[in-house]
Amino acid sequence: MNTLKVLLIAPNIDGTDVGEAFVAFKWAEALAELVDLTVLSFERPGRESLAQQLPAAKVVSWPEPAWARKHERLNAMLKPAWPVFSSHVRRWIKTTLAEGTTFDIAHQLMPQAARYASPLYGCGIPYVIGPLGGALETPEGFKGEMGSASWFTKLRAMDSVRFAYDPWLRRSYSNAAVVIGVAPYVRDVLGKVPLKKFAPVLELGIEELAPEVTRQTGTDTLNLLHVGRGVRTKGLRDVIRALAQLKDRPDITLTSAGAGEEIDLCRKEAEELGVADRVTFLGRIPRDEVEDLYRKADVFAFPSFREPAGGVLYEAMRWGLPIIAAQRGGPDWIVDDTCGIKLAISTPEALARDLADAIRTLADDPEQRHRLGQGSREKVAREGLWPTKAKELVNLYESLI
Repeated sequence: MNTLKVLLIAPNIDGTDVGEAFVAFKWAEALAELVDLTVLSFERPGRESLAQQLPAAKVVSWPEPAWARKHERLNAMLKPAWPVFSSHVRRWIKTTLAEGTTFDIAHQLMPQAARYASPLYGCGIPYVIGPLGGALETPEGFKGEMGSASWFTKLRAMDSVRFAYDPWLRRSYSNAAVVIGVAPYVRDVLGKVPLKKFAPVLELGIEELAPEVTRQTGTDTLNLLHVGRGVRTKGLRDVIRALAQLKDRPDITLTSAGAGEEIDLCRKEAEELGVADRVTFLGRIPRDEVEDLYRKADVFAFPSFREPAGGVLYEAMRWGLPIIAAQRGGPDWIVDDTCGIKLAISTPEALARDLADAIRTLADDPEQRHRLGQGSREKVAREGLWPTKAKELVNLYESLI
């Protein structure tokens, strides 16, 4: 069989970056080993060229506009240079096809947010969009605790309106051979858009399993770990409230790694609830120190209630940690009963109570902790390694042609 010719587009693909740009790079790197890959992307000045980073692929790039890089958070959220990138892509495809070059399939890998009409519509190549994520609303019971947020984050509320009425967005999604979501919930989010086909594919992967760790088997101590940005949705405040319901178990402690406006609020809450001596706030720490936390922890408690995917779950699972997560969004798909405990999301009071029950259960049952930890490791080994994920994506490509 001839090697599949794939055109991959994303506004930022960069193995030296973080977030979407890094994830896009890992997909491109893995796909380049399996297909004849052409990549279209922006590049930022002063960084290693994308052609050097992806020697197995053909790379076409354009400088990312300087004005789009002035506010990183806004750039990550809104992708203000997307129209510029789309214009580059459409012109390049038109010229390249006119010169006689063909592709079996095209794939708009990023942005992950489901709010960007694809430049691949009408290009004459079967195309794929995704994995798309985001667009999860804050549960009603938690809205009163959300606090302030940047003005542009409130634009998420417009997504459902655009899925229903934006003609450019709707037609580019409707004409895709398949729209991929980071988890099954995305199909419901896009419910007002008629899709030819939908497939759930988690956008995250891992390089390799971490070294196997022999964890404690007693019930005298339990070390909980939470890793994530310091924002309300990540659920750190709820774990602290759960600790306050376990005052008869001073042996249960929590370590938090992450920075943000929520951390000071959580520190204050821990003091008010009388559990400050059982919570360690490390703030933002280097990557190798985070890895050491995974190695030392007993349970990963991450009840994020508006989580589209959940990359830290894979990080914890590769270390063989049992998981406590929310039964919502990406975590609801990643975590099953072989590797963790999932909690329903209704109100902060109910979540704190259910967290306390789950923590007590794992604290009192080292055999269950061991079983769920082994399940985490086996699940991420089975489905999370980048070569495995790339093969599954190529199988999906082939099914569409």
